[in-house]
Amino acid sequence: MKAKLVEKPPATGDWIYELKFDGIRLIAVKTDKKVSLLSRNQNELGARFPEIVEAVKDLPARECVIDGEVVALDEEGRSSFQLLQAREMEGRKSPVYFYAFDLLQLDGKSLVSLPLEARKNVLKKFCAQAGDPIRYSGAIGGDAERLLEEVKRRGLEGIIGKQRNSVYEPGRRSGAWIKLKCVEQQEFVVGGYTPPQGARKHFGAILVGYYENKKLVFAGKVGTGFTTKSLPMLHKKFRAEERADCPFVDLPSKQNGQWVQGITPSMMRKMHWVNSVFVCEIKFAEWTRDGKLRAPVFLGLREDKRPGDVVREG
Repeated sequence: MKAKLVEKPPATGDWIYELKFDGIRLIAVKTDKKVSLLSRNQNELGARFPEIVEAVKDLPARECVIDGEVVALDEEGRSSFQLLQAREMEGRKSPVYFYAFDLLQLDGKSLVSLPLEARKNVLKKFCAQAGDPIRYSGAIGGDAERLLEEVKRRGLEGIIGKQRNSVYEPGRRSGAWIKLKCVEQQEFVVGGYTPPQGARKHFGAILVGYYENKKLVFAGKVGTGFTTKSLPMLHKKFRAEERADCPFVDLPSKQNGQWVQGITPSMMRKMHWVNSVFVCEIKFAEWTRDGKLRAPVFLGLREDKRPGDVVREG
């Protein structure tokens, strides 16, 4: 079930709010001693998170299906997609946790048509016996305005609102779940990269975009957020998917007599283009009036999203 992005908290309805995590959404499926961790696009990620597989194996049920998010936490206890990515790309040993927020099935009985509150009550009791790395993600209150202020103060990503009596609607974005963000952050598709300049090796910036009417629209150049370890690894991945032509429908283009982001026709010939297969997470200050990203920072690649599903959120 997906959450719909909204600008401000709803004025009516019976809502509960939970923390929005900055990790990878997974469905954990246990059948006897077999455990699968499935991402949104059905990738099996159990091999990436063996400690979570083991913990789910030990849960006191023969069979269960749990919806949650795998996160790595920083020193302040905040979830960080960047840390999760560094663990994968650079072999860092950040501990990971599985925050369970919904229970869809238990010992052969489907719970999806029960109200959210009832599902969460069963899940809370179920997780009480588990211990780390499985953690129950409970409601943090009902006053969205106050929660948003506190979440922003602590540098967290946002909150998720859920209607207390809502049923679980797999794959749908019905509006019974909503997300309110404090940080501008979303996924984009990588369409190319610029040559390296100065002391930097491998590449300068990546060119990212999103889909609109099945066409890849340019959103901006992202030149920060890379590390000395991630640059060569990303470069190798990109080179394996290199293509001759530009995948963006609107490059090069002019706005107010200026070439967009300084990408002139002659610069286009120096760019390296890649097939639209890589999805990355980008944090940024805001969307500019001409629809580009202001102060974007690369956080990591996402394997749990399909490129064709990436659209502009804000």
